Amino acid sequence: MSQKNNNLVVGMSVFGAIFFIFGFATTFIVTLSAPVKEIFGLSEFNAQLLSSAFFIAYPLMSIPTGKIIDRIGYKWTVIAGLILMALGSFIYIPAANMPSFPIFLAATFVLATGVVFLQVAANPYVTAIGPESTASSRLNLTQALNSIATMIAPWLISVAIFKGLTFPADAAIAAERVPMPFIIMGLIVLIVAVAIFSIKLPVIQSEKSEKKSIWNRTHVVLGAVAIFMYVGAEVGNAGLIVNYLKTNLGMLPQEASTYAAIYWGGAMVGRFFGSFMFSDMSSTKKLTYALPVLVLAAISGSFVTEWNWNIGLIFTGIALVNFIIMQIGKGKAAQTLAVFALVAALLDLAATFTTGSVALWTVISIGLFNSIMFPNIFSLAVKDLDKGELSGASGLINALILGGAIIPPIMGFVADSMGYTWAFIVPAICYLYIFYYAVSGSKIR
Repeated sequence: MSQKNNNLVVGMSVFGAIFFIFGFATTFIVTLSAPVKEIFGLSEFNAQLLSSAFFIAYPLMSIPTGKIIDRIGYKWTVIAGLILMALGSFIYIPAANMPSFPIFLAATFVLATGVVFLQVAANPYVTAIGPESTASSRLNLTQALNSIATMIAPWLISVAIFKGLTFPADAAIAAERVPMPFIIMGLIVLIVAVAIFSIKLPVIQSEKSEKKSIWNRTHVVLGAVAIFMYVGAEVGNAGLIVNYLKTNLGMLPQEASTYAAIYWGGAMVGRFFGSFMFSDMSSTKKLTYALPVLVLAAISGSFVTEWNWNIGLIFTGIALVNFIIMQIGKGKAAQTLAVFALVAALLDLAATFTTGSVALWTVISIGLFNSIMFPNIFSLAVKDLDKGELSGASGLINALILGGAIIPPIMGFVADSMGYTWAFIVPAICYLYIFYYAVSGSKIR
């Protein structure tokens, strides 16, 4: 293996693990809003403030993190991020034992700051470590690893926190169960930090390049807004799923959390599709690679529902439809993004006017169409940038992940005021903007 290929393998392996870590942390916090609502007896609006405490770290810390990368490099930025994640995880112990919602929010912000360090470093690193033509493929692959974690997190909440409980009677027991997952998370990220410290990561040129302003790059700025809309919509949909299914479909919290896991599993499946659909491999190979992904969909959908293969097969069928629709994009990032954004908007609108099983699978299916949005928006937003512009662009783009702090509370307010179904109109509007970005805003001017 050539040194260049070896560097690519090492870099992708390490940052694949980093994508997994911050994916798990993000989804765990988003899904945690459901038990937190019960533990503290909160309204839906106030429960969604947990997501706000997490995502507010992005506008506050993303641009400074870009500067930190320029000063100390990607490796040390990642190590610092992992240490901050561990610190935030351990703060949840007194927060749950008291219990104290303000300390919950403080712990969430500290943990999120660590996640910001990881994410701002990871996306440009994966983009720059290989050819620009296959950047979207690499980002979809690492985002797929991220999505494995996002599927595991809601399932873990259903097993570790919700299992066997009814609310509000068991709220105190739920609070007692919260610390253990965070203790485990804190220990794991510290171990990973030590492991990364001990290995030599490939250095990319952007660490030594002169930093340039990206504010005159229209496709970067509009792409950052698209990230705002995407994260807000994805997190907003996910944050409401558990309570929506409890309130409108009468599900128990544990069962509802498993469907939240399938929602995030859709992102995993779609990103695995994207990892080869946006590559330069032949059409025959792409079709061949689709088969094991569909098997993965069947297994993962069955696993999180305690091996209910009927649900696994339904999820697989929807995944197949997702793959067929992906062909419309013809392996092009902008074209595929436009199609997926339009479908996601229609699904959110459909969720507003449907009931029962149709409403359930309509909401769950949105995860599949969220799948390629972040990597495709990011790759379109940084297209044609030189190495000196990359860290600054990543800082701005990741700052607009702020959407995850703004959109979910808006959806929570609508849910409190008008009902859960009407809340899904909010993300539909977000997806329509992403459609605009794909067809027009992403063009380099």
